Amino acid sequence: MTKEENEKRLARLKAIVSNLPTKPGSYQYYDESGTIIYVGKAKNLKARVSSYFHKEVDRFKTKVLVSKIHDITYTVVNTEEDALLLENSLIKKYKPKYNILLKDGKTYPSICVTNEYFPRIFKTRTINRKWGTYYGPYSHIGSMYAVLDLIKKLYRPRTCRQPITREGIEQGKYKPCLEWHIHNCGAPCIGKQSYEDYQECIAQAREILRGNTREVQRMLYRRMQELAGEMRFEEAEVVKQRYLLLDGFCAKSEVVSHTITNVDVFSVTDDEHAAFVNYLHVTNGSINQAQTFEMKKKLGETTDEILQIAILQIRERMGSRSREIIVPQPVDMTLEGVTFTVPQRGDKRTLLELSEMNGKQYRFDRLKQAEKLNPEQKAVRLMKEIQAALKLPRMPYQIEMFDNSNIQGSDAVAACVVFKKMKPSKKDYRKYIIKTVTGPDDYASMQEVVRRRYSRMVDEGQPLPDLIITDGGQGQMSVVRSVVEGELGLDIPIAGLAKDDRHRTNELLYGQPPVVVGMKTDSELFRLLTHLQDEVHRFAITFHRDKRSKHALHSELDDIRGIGPKTRDALLKAFKSVKRIKEADIQQLTDVIGQAKAKVVWEHFDNGGQMKPGQ
Repeated sequence: MTKEENEKRLARLKAIVSNLPTKPGSYQYYDESGTIIYVGKAKNLKARVSSYFHKEVDRFKTKVLVSKIHDITYTVVNTEEDALLLENSLIKKYKPKYNILLKDGKTYPSICVTNEYFPRIFKTRTINRKWGTYYGPYSHIGSMYAVLDLIKKLYRPRTCRQPITREGIEQGKYKPCLEWHIHNCGAPCIGKQSYEDYQECIAQAREILRGNTREVQRMLYRRMQELAGEMRFEEAEVVKQRYLLLDGFCAKSEVVSHTITNVDVFSVTDDEHAAFVNYLHVTNGSINQAQTFEMKKKLGETTDEILQIAILQIRERMGSRSREIIVPQPVDMTLEGVTFTVPQRGDKRTLLELSEMNGKQYRFDRLKQAEKLNPEQKAVRLMKEIQAALKLPRMPYQIEMFDNSNIQGSDAVAACVVFKKMKPSKKDYRKYIIKTVTGPDDYASMQEVVRRRYSRMVDEGQPLPDLIITDGGQGQMSVVRSVVEGELGLDIPIAGLAKDDRHRTNELLYGQPPVVVGMKTDSELFRLLTHLQDEVHRFAITFHRDKRSKHALHSELDDIRGIGPKTRDALLKAFKSVKRIKEADIQQLTDVIGQAKAKVVWEHFDNGGQMKPGQ
């Protein structure tokens, strides 16, 4: 590879890295032949992967790895724990060349409930479904031991390995072990605990392992109340601690579950021109394939049509023979020996949501990449979003917003900021000193500024804005409309950004009468509108602060005829304040500014004609 080719390779990889999400997930590196050479995990995908391409990386092995990378893919998940589980699964499947430290064949432990007459509950790394039912796996070993300890305290399942049968119990073949004597076992082997009671305890333990803790919690709470009512406070405290431990338990993985095996998962995220189909494959309870495919729409295909095409093509490409396919909606197709499932809850629903999240993330990344190459595309998209949200007759190329600033009506000013193509156009910003309003009247001040701005724009033939946004709710919208439509007869759409009780912007208002426009406050568009609001605040407050500062610097010395700035500054430097200048005698003033000017200052501060010492 030539130096020029290598620079192009690194530039292309860095472009991929710049568009990675900041979410947790697993990333995969590919060599020139398309083979996975490394699988990693990250709490923050963008930060972790970008660290490989820093110039200051000095580890030889890392440099070798980076020199072999020709492509990067990734899969986002909800938590760092899930990223760890997914990484482990992918390494086991692909055995990447550079994952040397992870090729030890180990897996995360699970909890087994055996199929014996009196089932046992224990941790294991070996999965054999003939022995029993498995729950997990657990990447956080502490969480696993916490739930095992909880089950042990609550239900005291047996820990001995001897095969116990009903006939053996009836014949008295067994003897109680130490666990019974120290109250860690109910001794079902000698009939101290009935078969029915033991099975009920195991059933409740299974519910805890499945994550269905609500009913068990209610039982513990009732038991705690009963014990407290019987004045058995020490026992009630023990039950309370178990209740709190169960309440805080959250160790069930949503990426891997041994209840799901050999399943395909498909989801679709689409827009006007393309569809993004995410595919997950689950084998033996773990995700070992994850990829998103882009499909260009030709004839406005529906989601159902896209799913049918994608399922056939992707399964053939990936060589899948799964007998169950999880989909987000019913699909009008049949495959021999294959069941389609639209899950509503549980582990399968979680897998579908994970697939949908990856599809949306992939679409978002592609959009960001395209907009990075063509910034105009992003501006047009946002303008179209505002147009659709407010049902405007045209895209809002020019948006204007006003804000007032004053302190109890003093130094009242206003500002107007202008956004063109969704970006600040600072050369079009305008400042206004309020001239006709006395006192702190924001509505009247707003009317004056709006009247002055748009009257002048009409007189000069300047292009009017496509949208006016007021910094406030219905009141501000009403006063702006009364001028724009009522006085000037202009047809300009008017929206408003309203705040909640905590003075945080939470609503976009539009229409007459104004109604709330459905828009998520964490959306890119809403953040842009609040940025516009912050910008007009900043501009107005800066102008008001400058005006107030100039006003504060004005002193009584400026009103004395014949006393200029240099004389004023000399007096203030010598006496520190106007009050001390008033109290000074004429000789003290003469020593600073000379006799003629001292006489002028002295006569201005005559204080009723009383003579000062030294005159």
